[in-house]
Amino acid sequence: MPPRPAGRSSCLEARHEEPPISTDPIARQLLDAVRPELGYRERAGKHTKFGEWYADNVAKDPDFKAAPWCDMFVSWAADRAGVQDHVGEFALTTRHAKWFEKHHAWSDNPEPGAVVFFAWSGSKKIRDIDHVGIVEKVVGRKVHTIEGNVDGVWLKRKVRDTSKIVGYGLPRKVKVAQKAPVTIQPAAAVNASVQSAGAPATRNMAATQGKALDVVWSPGDAVLPAGLLFAVVSTAVTGIRVKAAAATSGGRHRKRG
Repeated sequence: MPPRPAGRSSCLEARHEEPPISTDPIARQLLDAVRPELGYRERAGKHTKFGEWYADNVAKDPDFKAAPWCDMFVSWAADRAGVQDHVGEFALTTRHAKWFEKHHAWSDNPEPGAVVFFAWSGSKKIRDIDHVGIVEKVVGRKVHTIEGNVDGVWLKRKVRDTSKIVGYGLPRKVKVAQKAPVTIQPAAAVNASVQSAGAPATRNMAATQGKALDVVWSPGDAVLPAGLLFAVVSTAVTGIRVKAAAATSGGRHRKRG
């Protein structure tokens, strides 16, 4: 085989190999949100759009606008991808890792879309975590990541070995509680229901003035509400007692001595 001309590279060397497409929809959405941000650079005064978003929408505190932004970038990406319930929204890496642990989504094994946590000391304890990124792919023992606030001011791809990695948060394992749908009746429907329930009682009360108690309602009418029925019965019983007392006393009012 003739030697390759100097100064030329093979197709394999020149080709940029895209990472395989993840079969996990959460990972795919998260990575689709972060890749367009590659090359972003921190502005003067340590300000970033990720810090500004976090300060305005999550923390409600302007101090976060110029804070270290590696985890705020991850939170921003999760929100942009619509998977924030699976990824969480944090600025402090140790709390973020503990959140994954609490949700039984902490792992020692990398996978695309995982949130990767680093401790530059080499510690494997969550309390020692310094930095965070997102796993793009895994090749052998190398973890390819997308990270913010690296090399001073950049958002870029990095290739990491596992010696500085504490662990991984797996968004796909975070269980999100489904909210039960709530059906609210329109006000007009509620009013109509109340009126239809009250109409028979009003009609019966008007029709039974001066009549015996046993004709307050008929089998064809709607059942009276409990409170209204109690009022009707009490009124009737009181009337009977008054009539009986009047008959006994001759209808005169007694004065106290």
